[in-house]
Amino acid sequence: QVQLVESGGGLVQAGGSLRPSCAASGRTFSNYAMGWFRQAPGKEREFVAAISRSGVTTSYADSVKGRFSISRDNAKNTVSLQMNSLKAEDTAVYYCAASSRLSSSTYARHYEYWGQGTQVTVSS
Repeated sequence: QVQLVESGGGLVQAGGSLRPSCAASGRTFSNYAMGWFRQAPGKEREFVAAISRSGVTTSYADSVKGRFSISRDNAKNTVSLQMNSLKAEDTAVYYCAASSRLSSSTYARHYEYWGQGTQVTVSS
């Protein structure tokens, strides 16, 4: 089992920045690709960003490319999402997830473990 706990969400004005983080425990963190997903009220959960086990390979949804950056620290068992130039449409609950697949994925069904989520609210 892998336990994931997100933190660092909050309320920010449009154009501002936030950096939610996710702390992992339970199994060897570097054996898992990690992803961030989000879900806004009344909408389906959507992919935001993913990072490979080593941290070398990253991928982003088109809607956040150039504004968000995912990173991980395998020594500290954490993954973070630097969010800049935030927009009102970025408002959602953000979830981190862990996948035992060899490569990171944009599909939620490829992730076995999920955190409880952290709320990000961007006021316009």
